[in-house]
Formats: sequence, C-alpha cells, structure tokens
Amino acid sequence: MSAFRLLCLVLTLAIGTAAQAREKAPHLTILVSMDGFRADYLDRGVTPNLKALADDGARGAMRPSFPSLTYPNHYTLVTGRRPDRNGVVGNEMEDAEIGGPKFTMTGATMTDPRWWSQAKPFWVSAEQQGRKTAAMFWPGSETAIDGVRPSHWMKYQHDLPYDARIDQLFAWMDSADGPPLAFATLYFDAADTEGHHYGPDSPELTAALVELDRCIGRLVEGLKARGRFEATDLVIVADHGMAALPAANRVVLDDLIEVSKIHLVAKGAVTSFSAAPGQEKAVEAAFLKAAPPHLTCWKKAKIPARFHYGRNKRVPAIVCLSEIGWYTTTLEAKAKPGKWDGKDGGAHGFDPYDPAMRAVFVAHGPSFKPGVVLPLFDNVDVYPLLAKVTAVKPEKGDGSLRIVGQALR
Repeated sequence: MSAFRLLCLVLTLAIGTAAQAREKAPHLTILVSMDGFRADYLDRGVTPNLKALADDGARGAMRPSFPSLTYPNHYTLVTGRRPDRNGVVGNEMEDAEIGGPKFTMTGATMTDPRWWSQAKPFWVSAEQQGRKTAAMFWPGSETAIDGVRPSHWMKYQHDLPYDARIDQLFAWMDSADGPPLAFATLYFDAADTEGHHYGPDSPELTAALVELDRCIGRLVEGLKARGRFEATDLVIVADHGMAALPAANRVVLDDLIEVSKIHLVAKGAVTSFSAAPGQEKAVEAAFLKAAPPHLTCWKKAKIPARFHYGRNKRVPAIVCLSEIGWYTTTLEAKAKPGKWDGKDGGAHGFDPYDPAMRAVFVAHGPSFKPGVVLPLFDNVDVYPLLAKVTAVKPEKGDGSLRIVGQALR
C-alpha cells in the first residue's frame, strides 16, 4: 500500500472515530459566564483558547439588559426575560409583599425563592422535562424555583479556585448516578473583579484575561480527554462590559438633597429611591425639575422605552442613570471607604447601549457553524438559543433566534 493511500485510510478512520464519538457521547450544553468580560477583550491577543473556539464557531457582541448589572443580567440570560419581567430588577431591591431586609447579593435573600419566582430559569424547565442539569454557580441556582433545583448545585464560594470549579463540573459529568447531564453552568468572576479594582485597561485586568483563557483551555482539554468535546456545545457569555471609573468621579447625593428625604434603595451607576413621606415636592425639585450633574433621572413610568424598564413593582419611584464613568455615593458611604475606594478603577451599570457595556459571546460545538460573526444582539436572545441546542421547550420570553440563529448549523 502506498504512503498516500495509507494516509488516506488513517484520516478516514480518524474521521469515522470522531463521528462515532459524537454519536455515542450524550449531548451536553455548558453555559459559561465570565463576569464582566467586555466584548472587545476577545481581540486583545491574550486569550488564544477562547479565540480558537470563536474562530471555529460563532462570536458576537451582546447588549446587556437595563440595568447593566450582574444579577439582573445573569437572570436574563437564563430566563430570556428582561429584568423588568424576570423580577431581578437590580443587585439590590425591595418588595413590599416580601418585606424584611432588601435583596442583596449576599445573605439570606439569596435563598428565598420569592425573589426569583417571577420567571423560570432554564435549568428548571430542563429538569421538569426530564433533562438533568448542574449549576456550578449562577444567580438563582441556590434555591428551589417552582419547587425545582438543578440536580447538582453548590452554594456560591467566591474563593473557590477555578480549577476546583471545573473539576467539580467534570465530577458531575462523570457520575453514573442517573441520566447524563444535558445542561450545566460554570461561572468565573476574574474579569469583573479586576476590572472593578484596577480598570478595564490595567495590567491586572490583562492578567485576569490570561487566567480565564487558561481555564477555558483546561475545560476543553478535559472534555477531549473524556471523549465529550465533539458532543458538547459551549456557550460562553458575560453579563456586561466594563468602563473606566476615575476615583474623583463621584456625585454625592447629600449635595443634591438631604438624604433623609429619600428612601435610598441602590446607588452607583444606577441610583433608585422613593421620596420619604411628605417629601415628594422636594425630591422632584432636586432630581426631576433640576438637572443633577452627571445624572439623568426619571419617574419610573417615564423611563425611556428602549430600556424596557419601569413596570415592575420592585422598581422604585425614581431611577437615575449616571453618565458613563460616574458613580453616586453618600457622605455616610464616603466615611466608610472600602479597600478600593479612592483609586481609579472600573464599573458597569451604565447605559447598555454604550459600547463599553457590551458583553462577549462565543459559541462552539456540534450545533454551531464555524467562522460566524454575528451582528450586535440583545442578551435575551441567548435563552432561545440554549433551548434550541439542548432540545428543551422554552418558556415565553423577550428574545428570538432572528440574529443568533444565524450561528446554528
């Protein structure tokens, strides 16, 4: 047999073996969140593993939902509903019917299902349809929603090493307990953490991108070692981007009004509050009739339609959006500075139509065509894409396959 014919035979056998592996290995969709990974970070030349997946699959930039904050957008990604409809309207929020302390990203409110009950996350629909799921961290995954949890989940541990997170996912995949996993989530925070602390153009942020890319490479190699890579769809996303936040760029609310005259729910890039009893006129004069520096404020019913925000009962009476690169604070908060206060850093929560808020999107696997670059799309479109590739009947949402469907085989 000639060397050429032998080479052709080897290649044919290899292709056949890969095809058989795809047929034998159960299909799995892994949704990976790299919190705060801005869309243009992919082109900085420090993420070769992620770039390889993008080049051999699909990539694009996603517009986050308003407000461009962590919890609202993570829940949007897995419900297909914008924050005003999924109920997670902010990283901090209040609900008169629930009462008690306000919702925050830490504490007991995380595990109270009432905060999450206005929309059904993807893993609940999948479990209800007989598909096994796992959540290696994701907002909402730590409690039973509609009476259902993921088959596997863990309480969020910020300090859990990234390799341990990947290994735990592999352990769940390798388990012979019940049917194979159909859907899983994986979460990394380095781009968000270092972006906040040092800014989006810092060496520390670059180092975080390198580490995240190493993790993607480890995930891919682990899938290949298990014969699962060819049968796994990887959907890699972020919840929002990041903008520079100079230390001096603060609007002190006490300079605008006596803070006791408002009931403050949240501050930062998005500031939300209601008037204290009897202070309605004073509040309107300070925030609605005047033009506060670096802020645009609305009554909730007057928030621009493009933000799809303001009808939910959890949205306070007045919402102010900061000019990009500016944050609100109070004298009380300034008197208790955190470790990173007083230093130039980064922030998000700003207008989702600003390019700095765009989030990364990469999709690779048997469901996706290679070499696809998608036009800008809204992050509500990720949910119907997950449903399509995982063969789960979706709940009604705000997204569609009109744009992201171009990536499908």
